[in-house]
Amino acid sequence: MTADAEPRRPTGDEMLARIAGAEKPPRGRLRLYLGMAPGVGKTYSMLEEGHRRLERGTDVVVGIVETYGRAHTAALLDGLEQTPGRQIEYRGVVVEEMDAEAVIARHPSVALVDELAHTNVPGSARQKRWQDVEAIRDAGIDVISTCNVQHVESVAGAVETILGVPVRERVPDELVRSADEVELVDMSPHALRQRMRHGNVYPPERMTIALERFFTEPNLMALRDLSLRFVAGSVDRELEGTVAEQGIPLPPVTDHVMALVDETTECRHALRRAAALASALRVPWLAVAVATPGVQQSRDRQLNLQSNLDYATDLGAEIVRGEASDLARGLAEVIEDHRITHIVLPHRPHHGLHFHRESLADRLMELVPTLEIHLVGEGTR
Repeated sequence: MTADAEPRRPTGDEMLARIAGAEKPPRGRLRLYLGMAPGVGKTYSMLEEGHRRLERGTDVVVGIVETYGRAHTAALLDGLEQTPGRQIEYRGVVVEEMDAEAVIARHPSVALVDELAHTNVPGSARQKRWQDVEAIRDAGIDVISTCNVQHVESVAGAVETILGVPVRERVPDELVRSADEVELVDMSPHALRQRMRHGNVYPPERMTIALERFFTEPNLMALRDLSLRFVAGSVDRELEGTVAEQGIPLPPVTDHVMALVDETTECRHALRRAAALASALRVPWLAVAVATPGVQQSRDRQLNLQSNLDYATDLGAEIVRGEASDLARGLAEVIEDHRITHIVLPHRPHHGLHFHRESLADRLMELVPTLEIHLVGEGTR
């Protein structure tokens, strides 16, 4: 090229190709098979879906599958490409873990990754398998995975109470709830116990202990109830999100509980009642403190308010704090933003000159006619 020649300008197609190469790929989707207990068929369902997608021409690979010696599950691996695992020595034993980097380098359209809650052996690139899954999704690869409801963070405490054993491997609620699809793999407690008795879940030396100590029929019924409610809640939240995005004037699909927090002792009765109501409905709840700008509170009142907020936290509430010149309107905004269906307030009878003043409950009913208001008396425990 001569000194005065102009450099060649890239074509439009070349410019678009450069931009496309520099852009980060869209994040992979997550489809999750959720079960009430081991043995309901989550892994089997995941592998069946892998075969269906492969038959439709989708590029599918197995990141890792835990067969636990189950012959029918292992048979479904035939015909599916598997990425090599990573061998890690720990305390004199060689353990095979999923090699997330190998999955990313292979870059299929879909990766099958079993046991989302699994804890990787020390020396792995990441501590948890769900973190590996997040890295795979960041690379633009869709993931199909499995998880038992006992491993979901918000449910684990209840499961510990039901089974009487600690749940050490946990998956953040945010990850499970943000999954693009959650499918419950359901089975009656009686049928699952029969499957266990036939040796299709645990080896003979573990089967009796599992049936007699942990997976009794009442325990499985409770676990099944937790699973059904968790999935139903996810569906309701997804529907509400769609409704909000499209601006459809639909009332809240699920119940949402809220309680007002102030510095008074009566407030604690309302907080206990709100916690009990939320527990009965199996939903999270809010404790809301609204400050009035320009109004100075004494130190004692501030300490009492903080004490009540701490008490609400101990009862499992999510704390929301804000400011509003008008308490009723401030609460109404929170109610609309969080799609609250129930609010719990301490009942404070009017006396003397304030007898004819409109109560907070009356004003809230005017502002939010669909709201259910629970007034708690001083004698409530």
